[in-house]
Amino acid sequence: MNNEVTLNAKLMDKNSVEMKYDTYLIFKRFGDITISLVVVVILVPVAFLVKVANLLNKDFDKLIYKQDRIGQNGRLFTIYKFRSMRINADEELDTILKDKNYKKEYDLNKKISDDPRITKVGSFIRKTSIDELPQVINVLKGDMSIVGNRPYLPREKDDMGIYYDNIISTKPGITGLWQTSGRNKTTFNKRLEYENYYSNNRSFMLDCKILAKTIKTVLFDKNGK
Repeated sequence: MNNEVTLNAKLMDKNSVEMKYDTYLIFKRFGDITISLVVVVILVPVAFLVKVANLLNKDFDKLIYKQDRIGQNGRLFTIYKFRSMRINADEELDTILKDKNYKKEYDLNKKISDDPRITKVGSFIRKTSIDELPQVINVLKGDMSIVGNRPYLPREKDDMGIYYDNIISTKPGITGLWQTSGRNKTTFNKRLEYENYYSNNRSFMLDCKILAKTIKTVLFDKNGK
């Protein structure tokens, strides 16, 4: 009898947790759509200003940058950003990494702080996170969320190691725990630890805290991407 009561209690607890999680996902998706629709309104004039700034700097190449990223459950999707690097930046990376100093930094952080591929306008839109705005299209399509883990590159899959399965169990986000916990001051492995934590502890309150810290980081953090 006691075993049956204990089993029923465990089932009730499990159902309660699942119900709370389903409710969280519903509210999260509603918030994603609402925020994205607001941002879409300002996306067109911002795109116009970025394009004009590029033209004034004799950059006549395309405005939007597209790239394959790893989405939820490992599904690849195309991410959208305002282009902040030279048009052939992906092809240039191998050449740049022949420099031992750049390679050392890239191996540690999967980023280059003083990346020579970044354009003059690109430097500004990265520091202000304006380059991320077109990702609201990804959010409306359901590929991404406002808050989540970083959408990793396919070539970074092996580097993610034991964290891979847990990190991709969540929908990637425009902002997240890593972005508000140091940005360029954190190593790639530390980033994985932050995002593994988010996957294990995601909640409405944690998302709200990350959004609040995102605003603070964008406005006052000098450690831009």
